[in-house]
Amino acid sequence: MASFYLGHCPLFSLIKPYYLPDLKSIFMDIKTLQAEINQSLDALNYGDHPQELYEPIRYIMSLGGKRMRPLLALLGYGLFEPEYQKIQEIAMKPALAVEVFHNFTLVHDDIMDQAPLRRGKPTIHEKWNANTGILSGDVMLVQAYELLLDIDNQHLKRVIRKFNRCAAEVCEGQQLDMNFETRDEVTEDEYLNMIRLKTAVLLGYSLELGGIVANASEASTDLLNGFGVNVGVGFQLMDDLLDVYADAAKFGKQVGGDIISNKKTFLLINALKRAEGKTKASLEHWLSLKEFDKAEKVQAVTEIYNELEIKRLTETKMNEYFDTGLDQLAAIEAHEETKSLLRGFTVQLMNRDR
Repeated sequence: MASFYLGHCPLFSLIKPYYLPDLKSIFMDIKTLQAEINQSLDALNYGDHPQELYEPIRYIMSLGGKRMRPLLALLGYGLFEPEYQKIQEIAMKPALAVEVFHNFTLVHDDIMDQAPLRRGKPTIHEKWNANTGILSGDVMLVQAYELLLDIDNQHLKRVIRKFNRCAAEVCEGQQLDMNFETRDEVTEDEYLNMIRLKTAVLLGYSLELGGIVANASEASTDLLNGFGVNVGVGFQLMDDLLDVYADAAKFGKQVGGDIISNKKTFLLINALKRAEGKTKASLEHWLSLKEFDKAEKVQAVTEIYNELEIKRLTETKMNEYFDTGLDQLAAIEAHEETKSLLRGFTVQLMNRDR
C-alpha cells in the first residue's frame, strides 16, 4: 500500500487519542450513525396502495447494506456543522435521498443483469416480476426527489442540478459497462472513466451534498466531491483486485468470478495489453473457451496475471487514487475531529483483507 496503508486496525486506533473525547461529545461514531440512518429509512412512508407497487420498495430497502452513501453525506455535513440536532434536522433527509436513489439503480441494474440475488435474497424481479421492478424503481426515484425537496431554498436549485448531473452520469456508466460486454477491446482510460461514472460519482455527490447543506464554501464542496470520486475509483479497483486475490473465506462471494465471466476489469485490460508470445496465446485461449473447468481457468489466468505483475500494477493505480483523494480531504478547512473520523473510516475501508 502507499503512504496511507496502516495495516489492519480498528477505526479509532487511526485517530489521535486527544481527539476521542471531542468525537464522542461533538459527533457520533460510525456505527451509531449507521443505526440512525437505518432507523430513519425504516420510518419512511413510500405509499400504500396498490400494495404490489410499494411492497417491493419496502422489501429492497429492508435488505440492509453498508449505507455508505448516506453515511458519507452525514459525515460531509458534520465536517462543517457537527451539532447532532442539526444533523438530524437538516442533513438526514438529503442523506436518505441518496440511499433511496442508490437502491433504485440496484433494482433496475438487477433487471438488466437478470441477477437472481441481491444481498443474499431474491431480487425484486425474481420475487415479483420485471414490470413490477421497473415501476417500483421509478417510484423510488420520485421518492429521492421528494426527500431532497426538504432542503433549504437557498441550496435547493444547486442540489437538484448536481443530483440530475450525477444521476445521468450513473446511467452513462451503466451503459458504458454494457457496451464493453460486446467490445473486443477496451482501453484502460475507458475503463477508469466507466467506473468513475457508474460507482464513484455518487460517492462524490453524497459528500458534496452534505457540505452544501452545511453552508460550506464551493471550494470545500468541490474538494469533498473530488475526494469521494477518487477514493470511489480506488475502491472499485480494490474490488477488481479482491475478486482475484482475496481470501475466499473472507470475501463473501466467489473468488475469480470476473475471470470466469471474462469481465473486462482493470486487471484483464492490462494483461491483454502486456501479454506477448505464448503468454498472450494462453490468455486468449482461456478467454475463447465456451466450456471449461472454472477452478482451472481461474488458476491459469491468475498465474498469467502473476507473470505479468498485474497485481502490483493494479495496486499502484489504486493507491494513486487513494492518495489523491486523501490529499483533497486534507486540504479542506473543516472541523478536525470529524475530518479525522472521515479519514479514519476511509483508511479502514482501504485496509480490507486482500
